[in-house]
Amino acid sequence: MQFNAIEKQESTARPCSELLAEFEKRQKEKEIKPEGVKLKFYGIELKDIYNITPPFFVKERLVIAARVENREDEIASEVHFFESTGDINWKKINITPLNLQDPFVVSIDDQIIVGGIEVFPPLPDSPNDSITYHTVFYKGENLDTLQIFAVGPEKMKDIRIIKLKNGRIGVFTRPQGGENNGGEIGYVEIDRLEDLNKPEIILGAKIIRDQFAAREWGGVNQLQELDGGRIGIVGHIACFDEKKMKHYYGMSFVFDPKANIASPIKIIATRENFPEGEAKKSGLEDVIFVGGIAQDASDKQWYLYAGLSDVESGRIPIEYPF
Repeated sequence: MQFNAIEKQESTARPCSELLAEFEKRQKEKEIKPEGVKLKFYGIELKDIYNITPPFFVKERLVIAARVENREDEIASEVHFFESTGDINWKKINITPLNLQDPFVVSIDDQIIVGGIEVFPPLPDSPNDSITYHTVFYKGENLDTLQIFAVGPEKMKDIRIIKLKNGRIGVFTRPQGGENNGGEIGYVEIDRLEDLNKPEIILGAKIIRDQFAAREWGGVNQLQELDGGRIGIVGHIACFDEKKMKHYYGMSFVFDPKANIASPIKIIATRENFPEGEAKKSGLEDVIFVGGIAQDASDKQWYLYAGLSDVESGRIPIEYPF
């Protein structure tokens, strides 16, 4: 991606329909349509396993974290860890699961940091019968020593962090409501991990404007620091169609924190890149929730990992998006 071509314009946000057409055009020109595979999980029966992280190493074990739940009970969702037994096969690790949804993992200062969404059922007197949630962060030297160290602001998902070369910690946020509509992306830097507990800092993150068209939204799922202090983002962009059906796509862009400008979003994966399958409910048939990308050590191929229609998990080979 040629980042030096970025220019600050009045409005650079383009709708999903245009981004999708560009993605399909790129596939046609290259005469390649990435074809994904579903991952297989062992050790848990009769539950949906989805919204996975990319594989990561823990003490020489190749591991994936995944959201696990009964089809009809999202509140009781758990995050379990699975160890690779070869190719697309993953076996459950016998450690206590975390009571979270939609896990993410990053390594900072020799600590494993696992985050996810903690969800609370509606209160008996709640007028809107609405659930509440927040992002929770755990850290430890190993998966069985993880301890909570930070909790994000109420009703904010998709908080992601990265250790920068300057020693600070970059934080990407996802405020919703008001001028932020269904969800924009904000950025702020902190000095210590514990600063994630300060809602005034997280809520004060500067919005990266003009990334999403009106009535569309998105968020960050994975971060990579690039040269020159730039940050590569892998995330999701979403919209509703006229039938109120959700469409979630994998996307990427590059962000320059010094100038607070971003390259245009591009779609890098869609549900059609994966085998057909069930959906948790009607309206989620065209949904992928991206965990991130990882390079396979054996063939050096980059793969994108994602949850499929809130039921299953898969991966597809992709070109490195940055």
